[in-house]
Amino acid sequence: MTSGLKFLLAAKRCEIAELQQLALTSALVNVTGRLVHGLQRERGLSNLHLGSQGARFADMRDRQIEECQQLEAELRQCFDSLDTEAARVGRGARLFSRIAYVLQGLDALGALRERVQALDWTPRQATEAYVRLIAGLLAVVFEAADSASDPEISRLLVALFNFMQGKEFAGQERAAGSALFAAGRAEAAEQQRLLHLIESQERCLQVFAEFAHAKAVDLWALNQASATLAELERLRRVLCTATHGAPLNVQLSQAWFDCCSQRIDRMKAVEDRLALDLLRACEEKITAAQAELLTYDTLYASPAREADALSFFKDMGALRSDPQANPAALGTSAQGYGLELDRSILELVQAQARRLQTMSEELDTVRASLNERKLIERAKGLLMAHRHLSEEEAHKTMRQMAMNQNRRLIEVAETVLSLAEVLPERRP
Repeated sequence: MTSGLKFLLAAKRCEIAELQQLALTSALVNVTGRLVHGLQRERGLSNLHLGSQGARFADMRDRQIEECQQLEAELRQCFDSLDTEAARVGRGARLFSRIAYVLQGLDALGALRERVQALDWTPRQATEAYVRLIAGLLAVVFEAADSASDPEISRLLVALFNFMQGKEFAGQERAAGSALFAAGRAEAAEQQRLLHLIESQERCLQVFAEFAHAKAVDLWALNQASATLAELERLRRVLCTATHGAPLNVQLSQAWFDCCSQRIDRMKAVEDRLALDLLRACEEKITAAQAELLTYDTLYASPAREADALSFFKDMGALRSDPQANPAALGTSAQGYGLELDRSILELVQAQARRLQTMSEELDTVRASLNERKLIERAKGLLMAHRHLSEEEAHKTMRQMAMNQNRRLIEVAETVLSLAEVLPERRP
């Protein structure tokens, strides 16, 4: 007759397989972050090149393209190493769909670079093209965070995703400011865009601080306290306070790019720390799970010992005294999950059940942040489609609604989505 321990062994093997898949996904996230960083720099150099009408920055841009091509090759290798048996990967359909989308963008990257080289596109067009590709890469990281089955790893992925997203907004700020300085003229629309990007960075960094390890948060705080930040704020004021059409000092384009790059490079150091924390967490959990599996195997091979036939029902008193108690959470404490050979099979089952229940509750808490982001993005998309707004305008509209009604942004997003069928469309 099949025993409960046999299925505990199977459960532990499944857990190890999931953790190993998470480790591969974490390695993919690491490479994705490095490529995003490279493309952000390429985007900024492309804007400087276009803003100067091809007169400057060509050599720097060429070297950056070569670096990005090497990172792209590494990322494609990571894609090839993933297990594409969707039935064996949690939420694999969405993750693999994101990867398919990214591969299309990477295939088109050469044509984008040719357009920039030929000066066929404006800085805004080039920026939007790079933003679209980078957004696809960040969506891969988002799906990795959303599909993680371990709460600690999920928290680290959420922190990393939000920090990467904040760094992307910083990269867009660098690109937009570079184009303005290189063109030598202030534009009101671009100034509003810069303000939106600055606010978006802060929002992402707040979520990062909520979910990251304390040492990573401290590292970011340390990197923030510098002369670079003071210079950035000075240049931001130059860009954002100039009247529409006012001349800008073209010579400041390099200073702006260098200042933003220093800050983004420091952000990359924090991002690297987050990626390292993620990989270490995966390795430690795999090692611990393998040790537990070995203990299970040893117990499974040991002679069966007599057990109390009624021990299964010994937690019924707890259920009667607490009607809200979860049966899966009864039994041995999850904190005492160091297995010993003389523990009964029932104790192992109860410990595993309680541990899984705790993990499920923690995952629900972590994913709440991701779900809020999904709803806000969907609501913005709805406003953009129905009222012909830009992404910045849609966000500003929702933010103003939240302030006027003294409500959270997520609550406004839920209201917008609930009114999808009757939302009026603004005529062009």
